[in-house]
Amino acid sequence: MDFKLHNGSGSLCAKSCGIQDKQLNTYDWLADIPGNNDESDLVEVQFKNTRKGYYRNSNKIPLEKGDIVAVEATPGHDIGVVTLTGRLVPLQMRKANIKSENDIKRIYRKAKTVDMDKYSEAKAREHSTMIRARQIAKSLNLDMKIGDVEYQGDGNKAIFYYIAEGRVDFRQLIKVLAEVFRVRIEMKQIGARQEAGRIGGIGPCGRELCCATWMTSFVSVSTSAARLQDISLNPQKLAGQCAKLKCCLNYEADCYVEAQKRLPSKEIVLETKDATYFFLKADILSNQITYTTDKSNPVNTITISGKRAFEIIGLNKRGIKPDDLNEDLTHSSVKKPIDLVEQESLTRFDRNRKGNASRNKKKKKKPQQASDTNKRPDPGENKEQTVSTPAKGKQQPKQQGKPQQRNNRKPKQQNEPAQNDKPAQN
Repeated sequence: MDFKLHNGSGSLCAKSCGIQDKQLNTYDWLADIPGNNDESDLVEVQFKNTRKGYYRNSNKIPLEKGDIVAVEATPGHDIGVVTLTGRLVPLQMRKANIKSENDIKRIYRKAKTVDMDKYSEAKAREHSTMIRARQIAKSLNLDMKIGDVEYQGDGNKAIFYYIAEGRVDFRQLIKVLAEVFRVRIEMKQIGARQEAGRIGGIGPCGRELCCATWMTSFVSVSTSAARLQDISLNPQKLAGQCAKLKCCLNYEADCYVEAQKRLPSKEIVLETKDATYFFLKADILSNQITYTTDKSNPVNTITISGKRAFEIIGLNKRGIKPDDLNEDLTHSSVKKPIDLVEQESLTRFDRNRKGNASRNKKKKKKPQQASDTNKRPDPGENKEQTVSTPAKGKQQPKQQGKPQQRNNRKPKQQNEPAQNDKPAQN
């Protein structure tokens, strides 16, 4: 199928887009180059959940992104989808820390109808197997939660994904599961973050969870990231849907660390001629610090910039005490931070209504003001204007050395005859 551009100037390659499956998708920006698939015989194949593997195309099968293939497994074979081919596959293997290519298994063939029938039968048993396995684990008093079950493409093997706080002895569980389901059992432990990414959901920011969209590796999150950003240590707000600390706490932690270098230490005390000021709080990104005269209570608070704080610290070291912390700016002129999101405001929708109502009132008052300006001017004002304006057609001569005398005479009217003209004789 050919994809044409809107302007009709050429074609667009659709091989690079492929099947996008959350964070497992890799954009193949080399798909347009001829012969890219022949550069490497390694192929990336994706399976259920976050599992993917790398296989060797030893039979030189023409594969493209999105093809369903049967690959080698232990035992039997598995069914997966091709997600990447060509030069980018070795680069992805370096990211996955796969160094030795000797242990890489091979691709058998493209999936046939018989393979897809077995695969569909195995997938249909996954949910019932998971429910039964949870009941067995509960009867054995094991402190674990089985989150998902994945059957192999030929149905000879089942992978059980479980979550546990500590180490679990599941040897007895494997024996029971093998007797009940008659398949080979493999137990795979995953973290709470991976479980949340597998289930998916919407975060408090209104977007889909990061672990379900683009995150491939999870870094440990500690409460120190919240302390650096002056976030209240409220477990209900800091915890995500996985009951762990939110991964987004690490996103801006480095920015706050750099911004804190431009602020003085919290333990430093500022001294003036009138009082001694102690640190109260700081707005790290705006480089503003609030000081108070009492350690325990916010009394006589004043907010200054970090630059001004360093200046006062330098003066105190030299034994000089300034008159005031901030002589140029008053406390009222300091800009307060604005909550652009207004997530915790219950009246954020009512403000717009009040604003629209006040605008409508102003629009109604505008025609009345315009009618007042259209009133006729006072005749007294016109007289003053006529006195100040000189007669048309006459220019006053310039006088050198003498100031011009103000002419207080009234201007001539058009109906009155000129003084020099004689009256008309009958």
